[in-house]
Amino acid sequence: MSIALAPARIAPAPVRRRRPRSDMLGRVVDAQHEAAASDPSVDDLLVAAGAGDRDAFGALYDRTSARIFGLVRRLVVDPAQAEEVTQDVFLEVWQTAPRFDRDRGSAISWMFTLAHRRAVDRVRSAQSAHDRDLRIGARDLDVPVDTVAESAEVRIEHERARGALAELSDLQRECVALAYYGGLTQSEIAERLDVPLGTVKTRLRDGMIRLRRLLGVTA
Repeated sequence: MSIALAPARIAPAPVRRRRPRSDMLGRVVDAQHEAAASDPSVDDLLVAAGAGDRDAFGALYDRTSARIFGLVRRLVVDPAQAEEVTQDVFLEVWQTAPRFDRDRGSAISWMFTLAHRRAVDRVRSAQSAHDRDLRIGARDLDVPVDTVAESAEVRIEHERARGALAELSDLQRECVALAYYGGLTQSEIAERLDVPLGTVKTRLRDGMIRLRRLLGVTA
């Protein structure tokens, strides 16, 4: 005799309810806040670094180096120099961290003060070096002058000019002397000598032509 078996009933799988998206985001934010709350503050890291904690100083560097560099970069134009100044700032932070007093301000403000002073010092130093280089360059470009030789040349030229003037006629020499040594105009020479202006012009022209020839001036 065969016995009919009833089909087995399979229990349906439990339905997993999805959490609302807002609830999930809230949990992520809460987790981030908890992690942030557990991290030491910049003030705590600086105090620990002042006590000689190198790990705390490394964490302090990671947390603040970008902001310190940004401040320095606004003052120091050259990026390479800005990086050097930033490294100098953190060296000073490590050396002077024991002096930090959180009652007088935040750690980041204290570090910004150090960075600002270092950056200004570098700008002033660079400007001083630039000015010094300009002064040295200008001094080196000066052409050395042999004052003895220069004086001798001037004296010789004066003697040649005086000798050439002696070769002119009295009237020519008088007009040339009044014009080039006395500083008189042609009209003033004509008035002083009581001669026509045309006469003065002729004497000056002839006198200068002869002077050039005597002094060997071709142009």
